[in-house]
Amino acid sequence: MEAMAEVEILAAATVLATVAAFAMAWAFLQGAFRLMQPAGVGTQVQKSNLGQASVRPRLELVQGTRAAARAFGR
Repeated sequence: MEAMAEVEILAAATVLATVAAFAMAWAFLQGAFRLMQPAGVGTQVQKSNLGQASVRPRLELVQGTRAAARAFGR
């Protein structure tokens, strides 16, 4: 009976460790994608006709990104 309990505890610990490893890998992957975004991406506040500030994304590319896009476009 003790052997069965030990095997069940080992199986549960393995499943828990697998889930924790998957969650950490997913979190690190999401962080890496956020860090790889171009530095030129940001928001710029402009006044609209109604006097309210509206947030518009800047559609500029940084110089390195533009050069890389030109190189791969050829």
